[in-house]
Amino acid sequence: MFGFLNPFNNLKRSPGRTLDFCFNDGGREAAGFKGGAGDCVVRAIAIAAQIPYMKVYEDLRIANTAYAERRNDKLARRLNAKGSSPRNGNHRNVFHDYILSYGFEWIPTMKVGAGCQVHMRADELPNGALIVKVSKHLSAVIDGVIQDTHDPSRSGTRCVYGYYIQR
Repeated sequence: MFGFLNPFNNLKRSPGRTLDFCFNDGGREAAGFKGGAGDCVVRAIAIAAQIPYMKVYEDLRIANTAYAERRNDKLARRLNAKGSSPRNGNHRNVFHDYILSYGFEWIPTMKVGAGCQVHMRADELPNGALIVKVSKHLSAVIDGVIQDTHDPSRSGTRCVYGYYIQR
Protein backbone atom coordinates (compact mmCIF):
# COMPACT_ATOMS: atom_id res chain seq x y z
CA MET A 1 0.00 0.00 0.00
CA PHE A 2 2.73 2.49 0.92
CA GLY A 3 5.42 0.95 -1.24
CA PHE A 4 6.30 4.39 -2.59
CA LEU A 5 7.70 5.26 0.86
CA ASN A 6 10.30 2.50 0.65
CA PRO A 7 13.42 3.92 -1.07
CA PHE A 8 14.55 0.39 -1.98
CA ASN A 9 11.29 -0.45 -3.71
CA ASN A 10 12.38 0.98 -7.07
CA LEU A 11 15.75 -0.77 -7.21
CA LYS A 12 15.83 -3.26 -10.03
CA ARG A 13 17.63 -6.41 -8.99
CA SER A 14 19.19 -8.58 -11.59
CA PRO A 15 18.03 -12.13 -10.91
CA GLY A 16 21.36 -13.60 -12.02
CA ARG A 17 21.71 -16.98 -13.64
CA THR A 18 19.70 -19.62 -11.80
CA LEU A 19 21.12 -23.04 -11.07
CA ASP A 20 19.93 -25.98 -13.14
CA PHE A 21 18.28 -28.85 -11.27
CA CYS A 22 18.71 -32.61 -11.61
CA PHE A 23 16.81 -35.08 -9.43
CA ASN A 24 19.32 -37.19 -7.48
CA ASP A 25 18.63 -39.16 -4.29
CA GLY A 26 22.32 -39.94 -3.81
CA GLY A 27 21.72 -43.68 -4.03
CA ARG A 28 19.10 -43.78 -1.27
CA GLU A 29 16.56 -45.84 -3.20
CA ALA A 30 19.25 -48.20 -4.52
CA ALA A 31 20.34 -48.77 -0.89
CA GLY A 32 16.83 -50.05 -0.14
CA PHE A 33 15.35 -47.02 1.63
CA LYS A 34 11.78 -45.94 0.92
CA GLY A 35 9.62 -42.97 1.83
CA GLY A 36 10.66 -39.56 3.05
CA ALA A 37 13.37 -38.81 5.57
CA GLY A 38 15.41 -35.93 6.95
CA ASP A 39 18.55 -37.30 5.32
CA CYS A 40 19.66 -34.33 3.22
CA VAL A 41 23.11 -34.40 4.86
CA VAL A 42 23.67 -38.03 3.86
CA ARG A 43 22.44 -37.40 0.30
CA ALA A 44 24.52 -34.24 -0.19
CA ILE A 45 27.72 -35.87 1.06
CA ALA A 46 27.15 -39.05 -0.98
CA ILE A 47 26.58 -37.02 -4.16
CA ALA A 48 29.33 -34.41 -3.79
CA ALA A 49 32.02 -36.76 -2.48
CA GLN A 50 30.92 -39.65 -4.75
CA ILE A 51 30.65 -42.07 -1.83
CA PRO A 52 28.00 -44.82 -1.59
CA TYR A 53 24.90 -43.69 0.30
CA MET A 54 25.06 -46.64 2.72
CA LYS A 55 28.66 -45.87 3.72
CA VAL A 56 27.83 -42.24 4.53
CA TYR A 57 24.66 -43.32 6.34
CA GLU A 58 26.52 -45.84 8.52
CA ASP A 59 29.45 -43.49 9.19
CA LEU A 60 27.07 -40.74 10.36
CA ARG A 61 25.03 -43.19 12.45
CA ILE A 62 28.23 -44.24 14.23
CA ALA A 63 29.31 -40.59 14.61
CA ASN A 64 25.88 -39.66 16.06
CA THR A 65 26.07 -42.55 18.54
CA ALA A 66 29.61 -41.64 19.58
CA TYR A 67 28.64 -37.99 20.04
CA ALA A 68 25.66 -38.95 22.22
CA GLU A 69 27.84 -41.22 24.38
CA ARG A 70 30.73 -38.74 24.82
CA ARG A 71 28.82 -35.53 25.43
CA ASN A 72 26.27 -34.25 27.91
CA ASP A 73 24.63 -31.37 26.06
CA LYS A 74 21.28 -30.65 24.43
CA LEU A 75 22.26 -32.32 21.15
CA ALA A 76 23.45 -35.49 22.92
CA ARG A 77 20.17 -35.69 24.85
CA ARG A 78 18.20 -35.24 21.62
CA LEU A 79 20.21 -37.97 19.89
CA ASN A 80 19.59 -40.31 22.84
CA ALA A 81 15.86 -39.53 22.78
CA LYS A 82 15.26 -39.65 18.99
CA GLY A 83 17.92 -42.22 18.13
CA SER A 84 21.16 -41.86 16.25
CA SER A 85 19.76 -42.63 12.81
CA PRO A 86 20.81 -40.07 10.17
CA ARG A 87 17.29 -40.22 8.74
CA ASN A 88 16.16 -38.12 11.73
CA GLY A 89 18.43 -35.26 10.68
CA ASN A 90 22.06 -34.47 11.41
CA HIS A 91 23.79 -31.69 13.28
CA ARG A 92 26.78 -29.65 12.17
CA ASN A 93 28.66 -30.68 15.33
CA VAL A 94 28.63 -34.22 13.96
CA PHE A 95 28.87 -33.88 10.17
CA HIS A 96 31.31 -30.95 9.83
CA ASP A 97 34.50 -32.89 10.59
CA TYR A 98 33.23 -35.84 8.56
CA ILE A 99 32.85 -33.67 5.45
CA LEU A 100 36.28 -32.08 6.00
CA SER A 101 37.84 -35.56 6.20
CA TYR A 102 36.91 -36.09 2.53
CA GLY A 103 38.99 -33.15 1.33
CA PHE A 104 36.34 -30.44 1.49
CA GLU A 105 36.98 -26.94 2.81
CA TRP A 106 34.29 -24.85 4.58
CA ILE A 107 33.74 -21.40 3.05
CA PRO A 108 31.39 -19.22 5.15
CA THR A 109 29.41 -16.72 3.10
CA MET A 110 27.39 -14.99 5.81
CA LYS A 111 28.48 -12.92 8.79
CA VAL A 112 26.43 -11.75 11.76
CA GLY A 113 24.69 -8.48 10.91
CA ALA A 114 25.96 -8.41 7.31
CA GLY A 115 22.86 -9.83 5.68
CA CYS A 116 22.77 -12.25 2.80
CA GLN A 117 25.73 -11.89 0.43
CA VAL A 118 25.49 -15.13 -1.59
CA HIS A 119 22.38 -16.75 -3.04
CA MET A 120 21.79 -20.12 -4.69
CA ARG A 121 22.62 -18.79 -8.15
CA ALA A 122 25.13 -19.99 -10.69
CA ASP A 123 26.83 -16.60 -10.89
CA GLU A 124 27.34 -16.46 -7.10
CA LEU A 125 28.68 -19.98 -6.47
CA PRO A 126 31.94 -21.43 -7.81
CA ASN A 127 32.14 -24.44 -10.11
CA GLY A 128 33.16 -27.79 -8.72
CA ALA A 129 31.70 -30.19 -6.18
CA LEU A 130 29.90 -28.20 -3.46
CA ILE A 131 27.83 -29.06 -0.42
CA VAL A 132 25.75 -25.93 0.09
CA LYS A 133 24.30 -24.98 3.49
CA VAL A 134 21.01 -23.10 3.42
CA SER A 135 18.46 -22.76 6.21
CA LYS A 136 17.69 -26.23 7.61
CA HIS A 137 19.06 -28.01 4.54
CA LEU A 138 22.23 -29.21 2.79
CA SER A 139 22.29 -29.70 -0.95
CA ALA A 140 24.90 -30.88 -3.44
CA VAL A 141 25.70 -28.52 -6.31
CA ILE A 142 27.99 -29.90 -8.99
CA ASP A 143 29.24 -27.43 -11.62
CA GLY A 144 26.14 -25.22 -11.42
CA VAL A 145 23.60 -28.05 -11.21
CA ILE A 146 21.63 -28.75 -8.03
CA GLN A 147 21.69 -32.49 -7.33
CA ASP A 148 18.88 -33.16 -4.84
CA THR A 149 15.39 -34.59 -4.45
CA HIS A 150 13.88 -31.11 -4.83
CA ASP A 151 15.02 -27.65 -5.92
CA PRO A 152 15.83 -25.70 -2.72
CA SER A 153 17.01 -22.53 -4.53
CA ARG A 154 13.69 -20.64 -4.39
CA SER A 155 14.35 -19.43 -7.94
CA GLY A 156 17.78 -18.12 -6.98
CA THR A 157 16.64 -16.08 -3.97
CA ARG A 158 17.63 -18.53 -1.21
CA CYS A 159 20.47 -17.31 0.96
CA VAL A 160 23.59 -19.49 1.23
CA TYR A 161 25.11 -19.58 4.72
CA GLY A 162 28.25 -21.21 3.40
CA TYR A 163 29.46 -24.15 1.39
CA TYR A 164 31.96 -26.97 1.46
CA ILE A 165 34.09 -27.13 -1.68
CA GLN A 166 36.19 -30.12 -2.66
CA ARG A 167 39.85 -29.21 -3.08
